This record gives sequence, C-alpha cells and structure tokens, in this order.
Amino acid sequence: MDTTVPASDVPLVLPRAEWVRTLPQSIVASCVLLLDDEDRMLLLRYAAGQPGAGMWGLPGGMLDHGEDPATAARRELCEETGLVLDEAPRLLGYDHRSDVLGTGPVIDFYFHGGRLPSPLSVRRSAEHDDDGLFAPADLDGVPLSPGLPALTALHTAALTGTVVCLRESRPV
Repeated sequence: MDTTVPASDVPLVLPRAEWVRTLPQSIVASCVLLLDDEDRMLLLRYAAGQPGAGMWGLPGGMLDHGEDPATAARRELCEETGLVLDEAPRLLGYDHRSDVLGTGPVIDFYFHGGRLPSPLSVRRSAEHDDDGLFAPADLDGVPLSPGLPALTALHTAALTGTVVCLRESRPV
C-alpha cells in the first residue's frame, strides 16, 4: 500500500517564464527568391570578413525581435539590394538545419518576391561584394548557401506555385 502524500507546497507546473527557458531554441531567418524574365535567380556573394565569405546566396537574413518572417524577408531584401517589393512575398518553403556554424538549429523561411525590374539596379550592402543572375544549370561548382539541391527546389517551387519543405538544405 502506497502511503506517500503529495507535497502541498510544490507547484504542479513551472511558472511560464521559467518553462519557456527550457524549450529548444532556434535561429530564424528569411530569404527572398527573385526571378528575371529568363527565370534566372538573383544571388549575392558574401564579402570577405563575413560568415560564408565567397559563398553565393539569396538576399535575406535573421529576423529582428518580434518580426514575422515575411516582414523580415522584405526588410532584408531592401537592406541588401535596395529593391522594394510592391506586394507581400509568397511563401516558397522552409529549411530546418540542425546546426549552422556551431550556433545550433536554424529555420530558414523562403519567399518568392516575383519578377525583377528591368533594367535591374542592385544597391548591394557592405556584406556583399557581387551580385548576379543565375539559372540552376549555371550553378554547378559555384559555392552556394544554401546548396544547389535547395536552390533548384526553390526555383521549381517559384515557377510552379508550389511549396517545398527542406531538411539540411535538401528536399524531403
């Protein structure tokens, strides 16, 4: 026979603020895929001294505190290229990566920002030293972040109006 009596002075659950601190933490970022009239993607190359220096990737970056992913995508696009989206970007997909550069898990949201203006005028931020328009077939051997499988899947999703789920930068 069990004769134990529950302690009456012990809370049944942790206070919310304390409980929240026990939850897994992830970094969240947003990126924008823009296409030109030939369905090429705008990519930026990270400058020397930046994490990922020499790598090419989509415009984007980390969310600010309290910012939603779509708003962050628009802000980052403007900060990194000077381009302003007239309409809200369409969700293309997301990528969950378990560890990025030893900082822990990252969730990247990807948005389609539509077609690039013609003529194209990119005003790069200091974190990038080059920009270019690339078809997926042109990217073999180019150092990319995310990798070619992810960019190809995102490019296809933009063209077909679908959504793609990525894990470790590969379609699932």
